[in-house]
Amino acid sequence: MSRARRFLVAVASGLILFLAFPDVGWWVTAPIAFAAFYMLLARVSAGGGFGYGWLMGMAFFLPHLWWAFVAVGQVPWVALSAAESIAFGLVGMLFVRLTRSDLLARARWLEPVAFAVLWVGAELLRSAWPFGGFPWGRVAFSAVDSPYAPLAWLGGAPLVSFAVVLTGAVIGAGVLAARNRRVLAPAFAAAVAVGLMVAPMGIPLDGRAQTGTMSVAWVQGNLANKGLDSFDRAREVTANHRDASIELAKQNPGAHIDLVIWPENASDIDPRTDAETAADVTAAAQALGAPIMLGTNDYTPVNGRYNESLVWLPSGKALAGAVYRKQVPAAFAEYIPYRSIVRIFSKEVDLVTSDVLPGKNPSRMEIPIASLGRTVDVGPIICFEVAYDWVSRQAVRDGAEFLAVQTNNATFGVTAESTQQLAMSRLRAIETGRATLQVSTVGVSAVISPTGRVVDRTKLFTRAAGIAQIPLRSSLTPATHWGGLIELGFEILGGLIAVLAIGTSKRRRRS
Repeated sequence: MSRARRFLVAVASGLILFLAFPDVGWWVTAPIAFAAFYMLLARVSAGGGFGYGWLMGMAFFLPHLWWAFVAVGQVPWVALSAAESIAFGLVGMLFVRLTRSDLLARARWLEPVAFAVLWVGAELLRSAWPFGGFPWGRVAFSAVDSPYAPLAWLGGAPLVSFAVVLTGAVIGAGVLAARNRRVLAPAFAAAVAVGLMVAPMGIPLDGRAQTGTMSVAWVQGNLANKGLDSFDRAREVTANHRDASIELAKQNPGAHIDLVIWPENASDIDPRTDAETAADVTAAAQALGAPIMLGTNDYTPVNGRYNESLVWLPSGKALAGAVYRKQVPAAFAEYIPYRSIVRIFSKEVDLVTSDVLPGKNPSRMEIPIASLGRTVDVGPIICFEVAYDWVSRQAVRDGAEFLAVQTNNATFGVTAESTQQLAMSRLRAIETGRATLQVSTVGVSAVISPTGRVVDRTKLFTRAAGIAQIPLRSSLTPATHWGGLIELGFEILGGLIAVLAIGTSKRRRRS
């Protein structure tokens, strides 16, 4: 295959992978993309493996992260895509080194497994480093409507990614075997690929209530589509959520509501310190006759601020102790590392005038629910935190009976950012066995069952609200219980394969 054709295959692989994710959502294209990439690596050098992998990454991330261009412009969008694509390049390079060594000479059938392990290891690496990581675009997030999805209940996002990538690698290996006129290997590969796709469908998912049900109202107040200018209209967004809440109360007279959820940044001005904001939130809470869990900011720290979720009572006061501070602020969006250097490339960094500080406590709130005669543990997750495996897992292990993803998508325009986030929320529901509400300022908001099914959802840039009956659950899924060890296992195996591949190549060069 010529370099030009390899270039085209690498780019096509990235674009085909992009089609698996929202808003397109053709999940079956993900294994196809990995089959093509696997075959591409069959006859290239280690440097070529890195280069073609990086090209695949760019072809994937540039359209996948288009919302970054809409929000902050061309340079940050391209820089983020280029940095994330390095992980794709590393997988290509390390896999080529491995196949060129003698490590798997007597067990070539293990090569697709090694490829999938390397891929998951690279996903976990870029989900943690640098600056806390950026897990966007993990293969598992493309699979919530696929037969692979139940694997999230068993082993979390890493196991889902592994199965999808392994399917593609097995298909690629089968095609290569067919080209070499081997008869049994292609048939075996086809059987394995079908098995990987069908077997997860036998995993039972249970969405029934275990500790009661709650009536939860959710409110999407909406805001005009004006990008970063949305942050200059804090009182408007709060008033919009107040009005939408009062309108919901009028449409459902006499309805019993246990809790109301407003999104992240619904009250950018802290109601604990601002009388006008407090009056708006109190009016909404009194209209619905229930406490409101809402997103706000705490500017009391001298060196920054906290992105918080708190509970506001109809009495006009915050519920004591019910505060969650975002644990994973978004680098270059909520805080700016190396601000003076980054400013050279984008003046948009100056829009972040006060860096968000990381919270220290787990994602958990205890909220008294009168109808149940007890407190209910809620797991609040703020915006991009839904992409990090450990946040929701820790919340549920600490007792959360359902999850509430509070997010603000006002700056991303009419892009797939919010639906990409919805796919993550659905995966978390399956993974933890918890009903999940994604509530956004402008959409997409959704009610998700513990099995990942979307019960109700909104459109972008519309005012919407609703009341959902939420099943409360207490049991731990295998992914919640063992997810940390499963991730560690993939990290250790991926690291071991990488070390062996590099070490073997060095020994061969010396000899």
